[in-house]
Amino acid sequence: TDRLPHEKGFHVSWDQIHRDSRALAWRLDKQGPGEGGDWRAIVAITRGGMAPAMIIARELDIRTIDTISIRSYDWQKTTGELTVLKAPDAELMGDGSGILIIDDLVDSGRTLELVRKMYPKAHFATVYAKPHGRAMVDTYITEVSQDTWIFFPWDMALQYVEPFRGQ
Repeated sequence: TDRLPHEKGFHVSWDQIHRDSRALAWRLDKQGPGEGGDWRAIVAITRGGMAPAMIIARELDIRTIDTISIRSYDWQKTTGELTVLKAPDAELMGDGSGILIIDDLVDSGRTLELVRKMYPKAHFATVYAKPHGRAMVDTYITEVSQDTWIFFPWDMALQYVEPFRGQ
């Protein structure tokens, strides 16, 4: 095609991310290893996992929430070496048993692969999954093609867009 990769876009509104994150919570409900299928805590992968993690924590009444921050690209979007900028509380995490690791999207799977090595018994869940990274996720809601660019509401501003087929 003559379209750029980002032109095959999947635009996600705040309403949609909320609905999809709630659907993810429903799938995760009572699936934990604790008594009654409870989860001990949620760890959001920053920054994209923070909004879904907040919604899932509310829906599942999970009060212990932490974050892990990993840089996998810079502002120019060039991929490089993964760097853990901030890790969750080591005492809380252990090997990850009973912990939900939440992100908005798994793309290549590199970030989740690193986190899985750190916490092999955690449960990994994303709202959206692409084929190359899908094996790194235990639970997800929607699969999109590898060449689709997902536009999340926190990355967007409201502005006019030309129709797909022109004027």
